[in-house]
Amino acid sequence: QVQVVESGGGLVQAGGSLRLSCTVSGSIFSIDSMGWYRQTPGNQRESVASLSPGGSATYADSVKGRFTISRNSATTVYLQMNSLKPEDTAVYYCNARLYGNQGTWDYYWGQGTQVTVSS
Repeated sequence: QVQVVESGGGLVQAGGSLRLSCTVSGSIFSIDSMGWYRQTPGNQRESVASLSPGGSATYADSVKGRFTISRNSATTVYLQMNSLKPEDTAVYYCNARLYGNQGTWDYYWGQGTQVTVSS
């Protein structure tokens, strides 16, 4: 069984910073790409930042220059969020594409962590 667990969300004033963490555990043979998404009520989940297996980072235009995605191990990815704005308020989800004991490449999601930015 695979678990994807996020942490680090919270309440912060505009202009502040937060760091989200995501750790994948369980019956895993290999992890491919990892990334962060966010969702607000009534809206679709959108990609915020992602890391390719080769380490290339991709960012949504709305967060370029403010957010940084990094991966310090095979199973942990971070999202450093600086200069936060009220419009960054959302539930942030970690996503990982991995090869598990089912013998297939599949996408797994965490339960989400709330980020609230006050003006």
